[in-house]
Amino acid sequence: MNMIATITLFVTVGLIFIIGLLVSRTSSTNHSFLEDYYLGGRRLGGFVLAMTMTATYGSASSFIGGPGVAYNEGLGWVLLSITQVATGYFTLMILGKRFALMAKKYKAITMVDFLKERYQSKWVVLLSSFSIIIFLFSAMAAQWIGGGRLIESITGLSYHSALFIFVLTVIIYVTFGGFRAVTLTDSIQGSIMLIGTIILLVSIIISGGGISSIMTDLQSENPNLITPYGADGSLSPQYVSSFWILVGVGVIALPQIVIRAMSYQNTKAFHRALIIGTLVVGIIMLNMHLIGVFARPILPGIEVADTVIPLIALEVLPAWLAGIVLAAPLAAIMSTVDSLLLLVSSTIVKDIYINYIEPEASRKKVRTLSMTITALLGIIVYLIAVNPPDLIIWLNLYTIGGLEAAFLWPVVMGIYWDKGTKQGAIAAIITGFTSYILLQAFYPNPFGMHAVVSSLAISLIAYIGASKLSQSATL
Repeated sequence: MNMIATITLFVTVGLIFIIGLLVSRTSSTNHSFLEDYYLGGRRLGGFVLAMTMTATYGSASSFIGGPGVAYNEGLGWVLLSITQVATGYFTLMILGKRFALMAKKYKAITMVDFLKERYQSKWVVLLSSFSIIIFLFSAMAAQWIGGGRLIESITGLSYHSALFIFVLTVIIYVTFGGFRAVTLTDSIQGSIMLIGTIILLVSIIISGGGISSIMTDLQSENPNLITPYGADGSLSPQYVSSFWILVGVGVIALPQIVIRAMSYQNTKAFHRALIIGTLVVGIIMLNMHLIGVFARPILPGIEVADTVIPLIALEVLPAWLAGIVLAAPLAAIMSTVDSLLLLVSSTIVKDIYINYIEPEASRKKVRTLSMTITALLGIIVYLIAVNPPDLIIWLNLYTIGGLEAAFLWPVVMGIYWDKGTKQGAIAAIITGFTSYILLQAFYPNPFGMHAVVSSLAISLIAYIGASKLSQSATL
């Protein structure tokens, strides 16, 4: 165990948690418990909004799995990953003020809330809730695994012990803090991520003898590592460009991101978040994936690629600084997993229980149920994460694609096309959901692209076609 790195890591993360919990307890509000617990009272400023989007999107996949794949594939994966720079920009620009105004008008607290009021359909709610619960379980499992791997690498504990410590900490924090604690600490976490990635990248370049020396070492090992095509030449132009949709434009359909776009305070905060979010995501994603590639000549032969980031940090930084810098990926993982926990919890409590089981539930009952469901979800995901895959990024990308295939068109067309109907939304969710699962299982790269592209095309056709048919039937 690297005692110094372990102590500084947990002290840094502990301070962040304490700040979040204290703020969540001292902030007074006249809003409902649900609006506070799941939306932060719709009062996020520009900097907080930008950082909470960055920290939520920057997950175990971005900070652990992504650099791990870059370690194996080379600069081709860096090229693929920087398509994520558009995430914050497209999310806020496409959803934008119109979405926030509609959400406020509908008194929507979750994305499913918005879909319920927009389409006035019980089946849209149930299908949406089912899709969120199914896909986000794999997303949360990826975050649990990432946190466990990181703590395992630093402390020397077994994976299962590290996983238990991580899960217990996050469950306690999210269960009692809610959305306000999550978003305010995201500001600190996002700042740590930004500074930490810069420090780590510079240290690796110095340790490797400069960029030219690192590139020479990579080329001598495998010339494909410094090309856009990956170590084995499998990264085709079609496949790489399809990631612009998967982790760029399509991110606007992710429920954990959508909820951020309905929580900002005013127009000034919106525009500030647009600029800050785009810059921060771009810097972090580029740096983290370059770190994964540049680590290869310094630490060759790493067997579990998900451990690249903690191992290289401990190699090139003083132990105390490594602990602080590694608080960045751990903060990212915690931020994402707490947001996902709240999202699935809100889907069960708000979108299903309150809408269809007990609409007049008391504030006390809703509060108790929300906290209980959040804690139980964390325990269930812990059990799923006990036997992890070698690379968690594939779990995360699978989840992202599935949610986009189900929700992109019901959300976007629901905002901009008044003629979109509940039949169109139902058709889009079903065809997007099922086609994505089937393609991933039997034909994962149709036309050389990621399966999400074909699924989104099928979902769009279904949305427009079903909406047109239902309109004709009512004439």
